[in-house]
This record gives sequence, structure tokens and C-alpha cells, in this order.
Amino acid sequence: MELTQRVIDTFSQSIESIRQAMDSIAPDVVRGANMLIETLLDGGKIMVCGNGGSAADAQHFSAELLNRFEMERPGLAGLALTTDTSTLTSIANDYSYEEIFAKQVRALGQNPDVLVIITTSGNSSNLCRAAQAAHEKDIRCIALNGKNGGGLNEILRDGDVNILVPGTSTARIQEVHGIVIHCFCDLIDKHLLGRD
Repeated sequence: MELTQRVIDTFSQSIESIRQAMDSIAPDVVRGANMLIETLLDGGKIMVCGNGGSAADAQHFSAELLNRFEMERPGLAGLALTTDTSTLTSIANDYSYEEIFAKQVRALGQNPDVLVIITTSGNSSNLCRAAQAAHEKDIRCIALNGKNGGGLNEILRDGDVNILVPGTSTARIQEVHGIVIHCFCDLIDKHLLGRD
């Protein structure tokens, strides 16, 4: 296959995945954004976690909150739980990799904070443990999830938001997660700043 055509096919697949997700997840994206706005207005913070590419998405989201998105505004309370290598490696070494986010949530989180969990499958045990730790502290969760939602579906409870991106391709799910993050940022800014 010609390389240019392969690139065009990848773009086409991405566009189709976005189109399929758009209608099905838009109401949940709005519910998630409203939860984030409520948290910020109540003086809470947004903690974000994920593994691999989803860890990069967690950092991306917290950077957009702490710095700015598309409009000038004061920084907002966002914290990526994926960035402190000393903390992550000490927890993994002294306890287990499954606890790397849960221990941070227990130490740093409090109501009315929100935990945003980014995952393409919902099956990572460290993310499931983080959701359980959040619930222990009466912290609500928003999952940017994928595939069939995995074990995380069983842990999330009423009051949480599960944004389940349809499809089976990890890359396509991650691309939709990127758009969801930007939708969150846009809706937060629109509400807080009252501008389009």
C-alpha cells in the first residue's frame, strides 16, 4: 500500500471513530464537565491518572487547567498523579504497582475533589484501585474509558460518570479522549469566564 494512502486511511478511521463516539458520549461529557465545574467552584481540585499514553493525557489535562486553555484566566486546581517519579517508584517498590495512584488519592484527596481516570480498557488494576480509594474518601470519579469498560465498570457507582468510547482500537480511543479533554477545558472556561 502506498504510504500516502495509509496516512489517508488512518485519518479516515479516526474521523469515523470520532463520528461514532460524538452522539453516544456527548451527554456524558457534559455531565462530566458539570461535575468538574462544580468541584472547582466548591474549592476542590481535579486529580487525574492513567497509564502510558493515558498518563500523558493526564498531564496534558492538568497542564491545561493549571496554565490556560484557549483564553487567559487564573490557574485552576489540577493535579496529574502520574508525574512524581520518586513517589511512583517508592510506592511500587515498597507496596505494589497497583497502589501507585490509590495511595496518592488517599493522601491528597478530599471531598469535593474529583478523580479523572483515563484508560482505554478499564482493566488496569492500579486505576481500579484508585477509583476504590476515591470512593473511600467520598470523592467522585469521571472515567474516560474504552472498549467494553472492563473491571472499572463494576467499581464506578451512582454519581460517577463513565464516558465509554465505542470501538476496539486503542489509538482511536485515545484520539477521542483527547477531544473529550478539550471539551472539558472549553466547557469549564465557558462557564467560569462566560465567553465563547
